[in-house]
Amino acid sequence: MKTICLYFEIHQNIHLKRYRFFDIGKDHYYYDDYENERAITETAEKSYIPTLKTLIEMAKSYGKYFKCAISLSGCAIEQLENHAPQVLDLLQELNDYGVLEFLAEPYSHGFSSLKDPEYFRDEVKRLCAKVKSLFGKEPKVFRNSCLIYDDEIGEMVADMGFKGMLAEGAKHILGWKSPHYVYNCCRNPKLKLLLRDSSLSEDISFRFNDSSWQHYPLFAETYADWIAALPEDEQVINLYMELCAFGIFQPLSSNILDFLRALPEQCRKRGIEFATPSEIISKVKSAGDLVVEYPTSWVDEERDLSPWLGNTMQQEACNKLYSIAPRVHISRNRRLMQDFDYLQASNNLRFMSTKANSYGGYRGIYDSPYDAFTNYMNILGDFITRVENLYPSVDNEELDSLLTTIKNQEDELALRDKEIRRLRKMLAKISTGGTAETPVPEVIEQAPVAEKTKTATKPRAKRKK
Repeated sequence: MKTICLYFEIHQNIHLKRYRFFDIGKDHYYYDDYENERAITETAEKSYIPTLKTLIEMAKSYGKYFKCAISLSGCAIEQLENHAPQVLDLLQELNDYGVLEFLAEPYSHGFSSLKDPEYFRDEVKRLCAKVKSLFGKEPKVFRNSCLIYDDEIGEMVADMGFKGMLAEGAKHILGWKSPHYVYNCCRNPKLKLLLRDSSLSEDISFRFNDSSWQHYPLFAETYADWIAALPEDEQVINLYMELCAFGIFQPLSSNILDFLRALPEQCRKRGIEFATPSEIISKVKSAGDLVVEYPTSWVDEERDLSPWLGNTMQQEACNKLYSIAPRVHISRNRRLMQDFDYLQASNNLRFMSTKANSYGGYRGIYDSPYDAFTNYMNILGDFITRVENLYPSVDNEELDSLLTTIKNQEDELALRDKEIRRLRKMLAKISTGGTAETPVPEVIEQAPVAEKTKTATKPRAKRKK
């Protein structure tokens, strides 16, 4: 039976204010509060609220037949908490119907997975904790910022305990293969991969209201027919898009919510079901390894990193930002970490893009990519100075030694926790009349400490375009 995996992303740009060179060292607040409030309020009213209400209606009408998945970046959550808390209330209402799965992603919606593995892991943990505190669910499936994926990222995500990950079904990666199968990370087969069908996804998110499109106007019956007509053995159809596609990219006047509302009934008539990513991963076997040596994304024709790291300005800004990631991570200073999260957000680098088709020409307050670069580097100059004033630069050997000590302490605590859990299970089994494979020691000895190395884990090497 063919199965649709429907996923929506919620992320909100953090708009920076005009920041001059002469502000460096004097002004440590970097954000345009008016624009941030206006943007999230407008997006909530035009897109998030009406779309979530439609999804709730669908959950009421179709019961457990209809299911979907959503992820929120930490930046989006904070903006919603401050300016549009009713969106979080609607998400909770949809969650109460048992048809919604929350996915994990980096807190900042940035590029730490490419530049600093340790900070990446910390970001994901913080996002998972935030989601659990808000909605009572701990994410089991991961999606990266901008759907970025390669073999190395997949290996990191698998090591973090996730059982599945969303990725782009890029043609230059798949070749003759179809995105309508479940694959697995070639470095760790335990991590299953669900690949986006870019054509079917963008028929809704980008082309729905395009009167010059040959399939305009698109009806739910037609769309369901396309899915039903796919080869019989292609069972998994992954439709991924931003939630703001409904109401922002495609205006509500286009009747796109009517299309969404009608889709489940048309699919049910054709024997097509809906499932969450976790359900698909648990039921469908992998068709084999997927080798992705260079990062893919879900943006632009190339499906690569060029929208964010395609020119020297973007690369310089990104490298400069992540050069201080280890010190921000060590500091645990909440103000520094929040600023670092906001400065990582992908739109900051996207505004510097010189690609003709990147971001549809939208640059926020900036007149050009060079203007965006200048403003961002002024802010980054002040932020780096603040970090260095609190945590001065040290030579590499001293920093490596400090990072090694911290890493070994974390490993030691993890080993202790694992050993304690194992012994508790043994004691519980014995107390209920069972037998343990190994005797319980009278004294719980200290778990073995991971062997110290001379150098710490270095940040991920800079990628070459």
